Amino acid sequence: MASVQVERVLLASPRGFCAGVQMAIKSLAWMVRVFEPPVYCYHEIVHNQVVVERFRDLGVVFVDDVAEVPEGKPLMLSAHGSAPEVVQAAKQKGGTVVNAVCPLVTKVHHEVKLRASKGYTVIYVGHEGHEEAIGTMAVAPEAIHLVESVAQLEALPEPAGPVAFLAQTTLALDEWRSILEAAERRWPDLWVPGRSDLCFATTNRQAALRAIAERCDAVVVIGSENSSNTLALVRTALAAGCPRAERVNRASELPSDLAGTVGVIAGASAPESLVEDVVAALSPTDGTEVVAAVDEDEYFPLPRELRELLRSAATVLGAAAFAPGRAALARSLDGRDIEAAEVLAALRS
Repeated sequence: MASVQVERVLLASPRGFCAGVQMAIKSLAWMVRVFEPPVYCYHEIVHNQVVVERFRDLGVVFVDDVAEVPEGKPLMLSAHGSAPEVVQAAKQKGGTVVNAVCPLVTKVHHEVKLRASKGYTVIYVGHEGHEEAIGTMAVAPEAIHLVESVAQLEALPEPAGPVAFLAQTTLALDEWRSILEAAERRWPDLWVPGRSDLCFATTNRQAALRAIAERCDAVVVIGSENSSNTLALVRTALAAGCPRAERVNRASELPSDLAGTVGVIAGASAPESLVEDVVAALSPTDGTEVVAAVDEDEYFPLPRELRELLRSAATVLGAAAFAPGRAALARSLDGRDIEAAEVLAALRS
């Protein structure tokens, strides 16, 4: 339980669900609605404990190997992207496969494949063992090196040909920039994409946090321990001048000694309901101030294969097939006017 000593909350904006997470959650919600349980998902659909628990309650089985999926069963591939051989193995299972990979991750996969085909050695900045990094490295394993630090970059052997620089989408901007600068010093002709690989939502949330960090005695970052962008927010808060940063999954995990001005932000996989719970638990005596740093209005439609499936099902079965909650879910098919949290709520009945 949070201390009554909290005087003010600075609530950063934007925060919480990004466009890729919105798309992935809506996609899996549709799979739960259309198919009889269990529905399978390769890796956690997004890196958030609360969201994953909600889908488990709805009959979703999360697996780390598509070999665990019975033949013919519906399968969704997570937002973090999957290795090409995983995608192929999933399709060979004979059931419906929906790939909910974030389009920004798909862009990086495409660049890895293209640069490798042109003879480049690809330097990929990412976190060892993270699902996104694993999937990206598998696109061209013979041509790519993963690094997490300037020291690892400098220890790489000299490539025989040209060098390209790509990155995991959820990195902290400052960390990515320092490695990029070191790479450009080592290889003056380094190829870098015209637009940074870093996800707009990741950089937007980091910018929002930097806008409040120096004003805060502590920052609370809402998100799960395996969420790369959430952990990047913790590091960003400290680097931006805040003396203390705490990561929590939910309000019940708040430290009891928070005091003064507390900043609050949520990682890109964390629902707004958790933010509301945290602010309520902090119960600031001088109220809450929303600090908006960046306008964000991105939207990713559902995967094409899922849209086609839903249109076919609606034609054959009629709208009643999607009741209850069909009005909220139907709006999520082509429109951007519904939040993923509302879709999840519609599935409770």
